[in-house]
Amino acid sequence: MTEEEKQNNENNENEETFLEENGVQSDLQAAIAKANEYLDSLQRERASFANYKRRIDQENAALADRLLGDHIKIFLPVMDDLERALNHTPSDPDCANWISGIDLIRKKLLKTLETQNVSTIDLKPGDLFDPLNQEAVTHEENDQFSDGQIIEVLQTGYQIHDRIIRPALVRVAK
Repeated sequence: MTEEEKQNNENNENEETFLEENGVQSDLQAAIAKANEYLDSLQRERASFANYKRRIDQENAALADRLLGDHIKIFLPVMDDLERALNHTPSDPDCANWISGIDLIRKKLLKTLETQNVSTIDLKPGDLFDPLNQEAVTHEENDQFSDGQIIEVLQTGYQIHDRIIRPALVRVAK
């Protein structure tokens, strides 16, 4: 060991002895412990706030979807009327332009609904009845369909994302 290293070791030992004798070392340890406690508390509060912010954002998105769904419900009877008109079109060839115009209006309204993330609940006869997405108007005996299958879709259902705005009205076989 060189002379300089010996000198540094002695100085360090003297410094530590001096700090211990004057209680500075214990005060320093207490201050470090307190700082660590504050840091831990701050980190927990930040995590708690991040969770709170995420929950509020999710609640706001759900509220926006619910409000949008309430407003969309107002237009669904108009869509139903357009579909009924197209299902009962006159056979007169002079009405072809009128029929295509009504169909264009229906398609435009459907596209507008799709821009708001509204989609139809697509069903066809033979699909299984799902009480979460459909409302059974009747349960009927039917030789062509097995128990729980949809016989006919009476009214189209609509949803925003996975939330049902209006369930589809169906006839179900039993």
